[in-house]
Amino acid sequence: MSSDGATPLWQPDGQAATRTAMAEFFRAAESESTPRAEEPYARWHEWSVREPERFWSALWGFARVIGDRGSDILIGGERMAPPDGTHGPRWFTGSRLNFAENLLRVRSDTPAIIARDESGARRALSFAALAGEVRRMAGALRALGVQPGDRVAGFMPNIPEAVIAALGAASVGAVWSSCSPDFGARGVLDRFGQIEPRVLIAADGYRYAGKRIDCRERLQEIAAALPSLEQMVVVPFLEREPDIRALPNAVPWAAFLARGADAAERFERLPFDHPLYIMYSSGTTGLPKCMVHGAGGTLLQHLKEHRLHTDLRAGDRMFYFTTCGWMMWNWLVTALASEATIVLYDGAPMPETNPGALWDLAAEERVAVFGTSAKFLAMSQKAGLAPARTHELEALRAILSTGSPLAEHSYDYVYGEVKPSVHLASISGGTDLISCFALGNPMLPVWRGELQCRGLGMAVEVWNEAGEPVRGEAGELVCTRPFPSMPVAFWDDPDGTKYRSAYFEHFPGVWRHGDWAELTAHDGLVIHGRSDATLNPGGVRIGTAEIYRQVEQLPEVVESIVVGQDTGSGADKDVRIVLFVRLRDGVTLDDALRDRIKKAIRAETSPHHVPKVIEAVADIPRTISGKISEIAVRDVIHGRAVKNTDALANPAALELYRDLPALRG
Repeated sequence: MSSDGATPLWQPDGQAATRTAMAEFFRAAESESTPRAEEPYARWHEWSVREPERFWSALWGFARVIGDRGSDILIGGERMAPPDGTHGPRWFTGSRLNFAENLLRVRSDTPAIIARDESGARRALSFAALAGEVRRMAGALRALGVQPGDRVAGFMPNIPEAVIAALGAASVGAVWSSCSPDFGARGVLDRFGQIEPRVLIAADGYRYAGKRIDCRERLQEIAAALPSLEQMVVVPFLEREPDIRALPNAVPWAAFLARGADAAERFERLPFDHPLYIMYSSGTTGLPKCMVHGAGGTLLQHLKEHRLHTDLRAGDRMFYFTTCGWMMWNWLVTALASEATIVLYDGAPMPETNPGALWDLAAEERVAVFGTSAKFLAMSQKAGLAPARTHELEALRAILSTGSPLAEHSYDYVYGEVKPSVHLASISGGTDLISCFALGNPMLPVWRGELQCRGLGMAVEVWNEAGEPVRGEAGELVCTRPFPSMPVAFWDDPDGTKYRSAYFEHFPGVWRHGDWAELTAHDGLVIHGRSDATLNPGGVRIGTAEIYRQVEQLPEVVESIVVGQDTGSGADKDVRIVLFVRLRDGVTLDDALRDRIKKAIRAETSPHHVPKVIEAVADIPRTISGKISEIAVRDVIHGRAVKNTDALANPAALELYRDLPALRG
């Protein structure tokens, strides 16, 4: 291991690299029009975006997609944005497939799902048993009259029933959309109220941080406000036989599945871009956008990311800490198509009674691919956890991190205190593409602070404000060519106006993702933060992640949030950086600590990065998916209304930032 920047932290040996699925794919795809199999990844990436039809067609065959493949691979590939009133680029237009059929290709006694919770309780479901449960769910939905295109919604903890319901809906060709049960009723209705589901699959409650939270009162409120709802199916989670008499049109899970007990297995093969999922933006600036993702694009993109970029193999166990309201849940579920076992976890990631619960899970379940957030790795380091010394992690090959940029010190932590030989991959993409723009690569070295590479088939660049590609300097992350997992549409957007305005107006016809990023000398990527949250003191544009990386290394700081505050007017108008810190219990923010924070930032960045104001707060507002909400805090300190507090997991925290004396004047 090295953290000096001159040598990589990790790299595969030559033999290991040639045994990866990515190397195997290069050998299988090699032809007169491709690079040679042994050529560098950068050459293959360039080919994959230059000849997308050949690349995605080759991937279909290599990944053994189950379906009827037509002859047309890409129509309208010369444009990304759909023109007014017309369809955008279309993939595999003559093809037909079923997403669930591809995920249920194995019928063995091998575990398909292992589910655990914070108490250590464990359940397992084999591939054969999962297929049987999905068959019954699909049969019950068909008996209810559910048709392709109808919406089935989930309000569920991260348990096997959520996977069964989603795959049952996909078998029929219905569209699945889910929220995690920590959403308030208003947040659920802001989402499901737009898509008008016919069926709602919901648990009676959930457990988190040692608490039992009953959801039935919220379910009453939700059902009353969804006139489209014909059936509520209640999963017994808190109680073996919960009282559901007050819930309209409600039936217990077991009774509903019994309606499909005699149904034959049937997978409805539908067009490649038939809707599979409806995903949602965070909703912090208004009603959430409803992004419709197609079955084929989701499947093909996930197969690429799992098999090639993660080197996921049949029989592996993959874990990702996520809820059913975050796209990483959808991403995790697709690992079944690679014949891997998915490991689910429901509850707090670091419960007070056992902060190392997820490392216990990794060791006890022999997890090969461990997925988490940058925040979890930072908190593990803060808590002094050292799995390399306390856990047997022999099976662990890869650690994936997403949700926010992974700080350099977290790279050092993983290689020093978790496992020196692990492949650490920081990955970045989003709900908008239900996949990644940049991610890991088992054939390339890991450099401190960098995402390893741009994904195959993804024409990712960094542009300056003039729309020119740049390298070695920060700019807007863009994608210049179509890819199969672009949303097929936004819900209730018949002429594509919402869709175009979301991605294609800043740089006309080019996908602007909203990340402030930089291409490195290693052809990797550094994410500096969100574009709309960048700071601009004295006209110098700064990514917020540059400050977080320094502040959160200090032992006194648990976490932080940084925003820009407008000051002055006219020629004197400027932005000053304001940093809020949540401190360890018993620590006080005095002038000495403020000076230490400022010196740490100045030493590793520049004088422009140093906050003018540093204040301590008891809590930091987060979206329900766990991301800190810089925009909401920025609105509060400027006296502006926060448009949708229902999108926040802890909206009361915003009051801690209102009318602070230190921010006056």
